[in-house]
Amino acid sequence: MIARLGPVLAAAVVLSASTPAQAAGAQPVPEVMAALGDSVSTGFNACGWYVSCTSRSWSAGDHREISSHYLRLSKLSGTLHKHNLNFAVPGSTSADLLGQVKKAVAAKSDYVTILIGAQDACARTEQAMTPVATYQRRLEAALAELRAGMPRARVLIASIPDLRRLWQAGRHNPLARTFWTLGRICPTMLANPSSTKRADTERRNRVRERVIAYNRAAAQACAAYGPRCDTDGGAVFTFPFTLDHVSKWDFFHPSTAGQRALAELTFKNGFDWIDPR
Repeated sequence: MIARLGPVLAAAVVLSASTPAQAAGAQPVPEVMAALGDSVSTGFNACGWYVSCTSRSWSAGDHREISSHYLRLSKLSGTLHKHNLNFAVPGSTSADLLGQVKKAVAAKSDYVTILIGAQDACARTEQAMTPVATYQRRLEAALAELRAGMPRARVLIASIPDLRRLWQAGRHNPLARTFWTLGRICPTMLANPSSTKRADTERRNRVRERVIAYNRAAAQACAAYGPRCDTDGGAVFTFPFTLDHVSKWDFFHPSTAGQRALAELTFKNGFDWIDPR
């Protein structure tokens, strides 16, 4: 299993498995973009107590501290100005992606970002986690819907963050452990956060393996979509984030600093864009 290969080799496996054929050539700046996914893409808890802060979304946000995809692309072309949509919904799993894609198609979005899968892994029990084959099938169906409705749309799929790293970053922090336990946040990974017993360690490793498998499946779905789909090459998964990148409202969602890091990582490792100036 990948989690038993050691951190360096495991990271290499993730990177090689998460990178499809790169999108051919530089891409023209989109006219309409949409963020799809779960609470991370809504900026949840990035500016207040248990609220979505869409202005601080790494993808479609317009807060200057974030330097989102929307703001970066808007600097290249004014055609995108105020055409930033956010169809992500807190709590969404891969089962909800198709519905979000249909909204993006109806809005004629020619660039969509997708970050989905953390909630598929953060189930109440390991047995309730979404099977990998189901996850991939749902992504493929959503991408097929997008291709049918917007044949020239570009897609950026961000890798799911390493949930075990979150546990490693916060397990010695009393506040983080309290929030995780009382809030029942991602119990498959964060339950019994102080425990280093074999059963808990192996559980965390299995959940991490599932996230790695989701990222690999997403990369395969992206490659099947064709050259108009790209991934971050595992950059988000392998990013060595700290508690400074996590909201102090729940010690789970990205803070403003975390959203800014997501924007930087995914933009730098995604498409090359044509500067029309």
